[in-house]
Amino acid sequence: MPTYDYQCPDCNYSFELFQSITAKPEKKCPECGKNNVKRLIGIGAGVIFKGGGFYETDYRSESYKKDADADKAASKPVVETAKAVPDASEAKPKPEKKAKKEAK
Repeated sequence: MPTYDYQCPDCNYSFELFQSITAKPEKKCPECGKNNVKRLIGIGAGVIFKGGGFYETDYRSESYKKDADADKAASKPVVETAKAVPDASEAKPKPEKKAKKEAK
C-alpha cells in the first residue's frame, strides 16, 4: 500500500496518509476541518522485491560485483593443449564379425 501526500490549500497543512490504491482520496483536512484537501503527485519509490523466488544478487553493491567477477576469472581452469589425434591410416580397423551359420 502506498503513502500519499496531501495538502490543504486553505491552511497550507501538509500530511501523509498510508492507504490502499483503490481507496478514495481524503477530502477533509485534519488541521482546519475543511473539505478542500488535494492529493499531491509524489515522486514514488523504487520497488524492491524481497522473499523467496527473487535473486539475492540483484541488489548487490558495485564493489561486491567487481570482487565476484575477479573471483570468477581467478577460478577458471587452465586450458590444456589439444592432444594429437591419430591419423586414419594409424587407426586399427575393427575386426569383422563372423557370420552365423543358419540352421537347416
